[in-house]
Amino acid sequence: MNESVVRVRYRGEDHSVPDGTRVDRFLKEVDGEVGETVVAALVNRRKVMLDFPLRGRVDLELVRFGDREGESVYKRSVCLLFHEACAELYPKAELVVGQSLGNCYHYQVRGEYPKLKDMARDLEKRMTAIRDEARPFLRRTVTLEELESHFRREGRDDKLDLLATRRSSTVHTISCGAFVDIAHGPYAPDTSCLPTFGVRSFGGGLVLRFPRRSDRQNLPPFTPRELLFKTYVETRHWQELLGVQRVGQLNRICLDGDVRHLVRVAEGLHEKKISRIADEIYARLPEVKLVTIAGPSSSGKTTFSKRLGLQLRVNGVEPVALSLDNYYVNRSETPLDEDGQHDFESIEAIDLPLFHEQLSALLEGREVRTPRFDFVSGLRVPERRWVPMRLEEGQVLVIEGIHGLNPRLTSSIPEDRIFRVYVSALSQLAIDDHNRIFTSDTRLVRRIVRDHLFRGFTAERTLDMWERVRRGEGKWIFPFQEQADVMFDSSLVYEPAVLKVYAERFLLHVPRSSPTYTEAYRLLKSLSMLVPVFPDEVPHTSLLREFIGGSTFRE
Repeated sequence: MNESVVRVRYRGEDHSVPDGTRVDRFLKEVDGEVGETVVAALVNRRKVMLDFPLRGRVDLELVRFGDREGESVYKRSVCLLFHEACAELYPKAELVVGQSLGNCYHYQVRGEYPKLKDMARDLEKRMTAIRDEARPFLRRTVTLEELESHFRREGRDDKLDLLATRRSSTVHTISCGAFVDIAHGPYAPDTSCLPTFGVRSFGGGLVLRFPRRSDRQNLPPFTPRELLFKTYVETRHWQELLGVQRVGQLNRICLDGDVRHLVRVAEGLHEKKISRIADEIYARLPEVKLVTIAGPSSSGKTTFSKRLGLQLRVNGVEPVALSLDNYYVNRSETPLDEDGQHDFESIEAIDLPLFHEQLSALLEGREVRTPRFDFVSGLRVPERRWVPMRLEEGQVLVIEGIHGLNPRLTSSIPEDRIFRVYVSALSQLAIDDHNRIFTSDTRLVRRIVRDHLFRGFTAERTLDMWERVRRGEGKWIFPFQEQADVMFDSSLVYEPAVLKVYAERFLLHVPRSSPTYTEAYRLLKSLSMLVPVFPDEVPHTSLLREFIGGSTFRE
């Protein structure tokens, strides 16, 4: 075997190139150019930058802007450009990344800086100038000690905390100027690959805006998400009280043996919030007779509903559950999605006329016979097996499901009789001050663990389904979240360290030949930053138990 030659499989054809040939040079030799939308590549299903040297035997695929994998590369690159512009214009200011608000990230601004409106304008102008320079994103490999010395001089405790548990002796860094950061994934080849972005002031900080995957040239309109932002601020305040806003801080607490205290306080904050929601519902009685609870997959709706039920009972209110699952139409009548598959997440999969008729009757105090659905046969059971139901004095009807906020579900009920709750895991734990953990990753890892432990699904199958799940959420859940009366952040600041114990093992089963390996590899790298916490530290009433087992509320 000639080790100086690399065999590259690309677009169904085999190529031979010298060992160490960079991806971008290979593309120029084979295609004559690197396409303007190409931002990274998959080498044996691992996402890499275009400066990556090819060795061994390689299956090569391109990552473009419109791809799901390309979206994270684009955003990560724009964020670095944002920090570089700030370092050049305002060296005494500090940008601290926070919540994702649709197609933008919110940042706190600390230190010395001008009026936020002026700062936003000047940063966007400077980012545009740097983009037009086509500055390359430079990746370097340095020793751990060298990088620690650099961050110590910069006063970057957030980076030092993260590096304290690093197992590798070397670290990849990234820059497009004077600002140097740890590379937590691939970046675009140069700044000219980032045609569209925006900066504006909002919520006492700055918002960094991104284009949608479907349109690289234009920014979508900025829509303030007031309820989401309010919930984010509340969670951020909680984490400041706990002293855990970054992965490095969580790791230090885990290593110092203070994790039990962290768990107790985090769980106490959850219980306090649920109690307040129950009090809000109680304050609106007797007008309110219906509570709807909605949220995306693996947000913890089931455990939240049961814990809310306990708090309602403390207030003398008896919750009565009505399951939307029993109102599914027969499988043969279920609408199809764009792939021709049954779309069980569509509101059209619900028998809305029957549901509206029975919901109105129940809230008027009349008895109805509620249907039952057989998921094995995909058919509604015969009417003789339907279950009688009536809402008594002192009871409220509780409906949990993805359509709980959709106005079509409750169009037959006056608005003042409904209390709507949105539940989601809006994790605020960041890698460091400049780098986020994707909000949806918390739910994805929860689902991987739950599916493996209780549903017999491999991590590969869960990952394969996730894009369709997310597509359904974008269509049926997220557009209505601001219509909730209250939003509950179901994330627990310590949970990634617990989920790591399970998820790492399950993800290692994903074969490298699988199309889902790219995502599995990314998640494994993310989990590798965390110090594990044993699950026996988790209370049996915790929402986290819905995913790892041992819940007091499990029927």
